[in-house]
Amino acid sequence: MVPVDYYILLSAVLFTLGALGVLIRRNPLIIFMSIELMLNAGNLAFVAFANMYKSFSGQIFVFFVIAVAAAEVAVGLALIVEIFKTRKNINIDEMNSLKG
Repeated sequence: MVPVDYYILLSAVLFTLGALGVLIRRNPLIIFMSIELMLNAGNLAFVAFANMYKSFSGQIFVFFVIAVAAAEVAVGLALIVEIFKTRKNINIDEMNSLKG
């Protein structure tokens, strides 16, 4: 049996890597992947604590987080595709307005 501390440590490392990816990288696709990594780190912590307390509420909450993350990726990728169509560039630093 693996102690819950190891899962929480792994979750913290994954969340830190995701936060660094959001803060350092300028590519929107990498930023979306980093946000997904942060969400999955939170999911890992929820599942670890749910397993520790022998409760299903953590798994239920993870299911809803995954559903929201899927919707976020769909909308985000649609926005990136539309921005690329109009501007021919997806550099984050050059996107300062939403007008075409």
